[in-house]
Amino acid sequence: MKPLPLSLALTVALAATAMAQPASATTAADAPTRMLGSLTFSPCSLKAEGLPRSVEAQCTTMQVPENRADPSGRKIELAIAWIPNQAEAEPDPLFMIAGGPGQSALEAYPMLHSAFSDVRRSRDIMLVDARGTGGSHPLVCRDTEGAANLTEEGDQSIDVARAFAERCAAELSKDADLRFYSTSEHIDDLEDVRKAIGAEQINLIGISYGTRVAQQYAGRYPQSTRSVVLDSVVPNSLVLGSEHAMNLEATLNQQFARCVEIDACRDGMGSPREHLDSVRRALESGELGPVAYRDARSGEWKEAVPRPGHLAVLLRLYAYAPQTASLLPYLLSEAAQGRFGPMLAQSTLISGSLTEQIYHGMQLSVMCTEDVDEMQERAEDEATVLGNALITFTKAQCAVWPKGTRDPRFREPLGGDVPVLAISGEFDPVTPPRYGEEAVSHLANGRHLLLKGQGHSVVGLGCMPKLFAQFVEKPDPKALDASCLDRLRPLPPFTGPHGWEP
Repeated sequence: MKPLPLSLALTVALAATAMAQPASATTAADAPTRMLGSLTFSPCSLKAEGLPRSVEAQCTTMQVPENRADPSGRKIELAIAWIPNQAEAEPDPLFMIAGGPGQSALEAYPMLHSAFSDVRRSRDIMLVDARGTGGSHPLVCRDTEGAANLTEEGDQSIDVARAFAERCAAELSKDADLRFYSTSEHIDDLEDVRKAIGAEQINLIGISYGTRVAQQYAGRYPQSTRSVVLDSVVPNSLVLGSEHAMNLEATLNQQFARCVEIDACRDGMGSPREHLDSVRRALESGELGPVAYRDARSGEWKEAVPRPGHLAVLLRLYAYAPQTASLLPYLLSEAAQGRFGPMLAQSTLISGSLTEQIYHGMQLSVMCTEDVDEMQERAEDEATVLGNALITFTKAQCAVWPKGTRDPRFREPLGGDVPVLAISGEFDPVTPPRYGEEAVSHLANGRHLLLKGQGHSVVGLGCMPKLFAQFVEKPDPKALDASCLDRLRPLPPFTGPHGWEP
């Protein structure tokens, strides 16, 4: 298989709110202030592009040592948002931890705000941008055009990717020690914020990579942890990126099997797996010329040469959610018949703003410290859609990136009595349900819920927001009546350009 564009590394590492647009926090200069513990907050708005309303919050910053072994050394600021509850707050707030690695919590939260409506009736929500993201000393890698990126735009070379990371590290190192921007530092920052706001204990919800952070926090600070929700679970044993290729392949096979089982999809679309194999051969041949497609944002007609990376981005990100996964049989059928325009339009739509959402410097500091030494290319993955592209890309960039020290207990599973509710989507292409089962198998007070027919990041689906709130109110996962989740159903695949058969 020919190598995929190196920009695929981003799509592989994205997590919870992969489809969200960047958000911003705005604060009025003369706004009245409020105190929470020892921190002074001012009113602000968290706004995500494409959402009709902003989230009203209180924002502040807090200084912490960059290197905790040198508390008198350089300080960095953490960006913090507080979303007060709807009535009188319980003393233990809920901290939401974003995915990635490399997502900003303040930027990711607006897309999930509605999922927190029930839990906000009794608890405040706290958001802390992980150091290296958002407003917390952000680590942005930029290409020669000045755009946030993972490598030079349009260049497929591993050597260029390595040189790009080396230049980025040199630039960022002017005011950041890149060894101190990984999970270990983030959980210490969360603990400092807990102390600063005066909470004896906190509740945590982590999403995708954020579940790694939540488990590591609960393991290091069990006395500070009241409850943990893990949405789309990354077990501590997992080497990030190591199983993405096979996980996606398994999910695609599940989705394609559903099309074959439905008469209208099978008769109208044929076999999606056969179409995928045919399309890959055509893309990898290098014989395709420019194809016209209509830009979904501007409406303009454009041209591009279809590449394997267009297909990989489409399959990878559209598999995240049932709403988009249902399109894949139709798009593959069109491409297999030589009509690549729809595939190009959808691929460019979804990848257009992704590099603005992930702070690649922080992402590298996490993966180079915690995962790269255990990454192995696997021969069996070469035949998959993703292949070993992420592994090759990450190892090349980490070869020149400063690395911190991984906690010797980092791979140990979270144990003990902390109440943990893990939730997974049946068709999650990046954190499959077996990861949730693995995480709770070591817990005396844990439970795993499976959301049938769903994908990645599922806390906002069906009755899950109510179950989420019930668990935070009374952290006894085994007492939850989760039968309401049985009403969830997968969306049927498209049987033509106008949708599925009624």
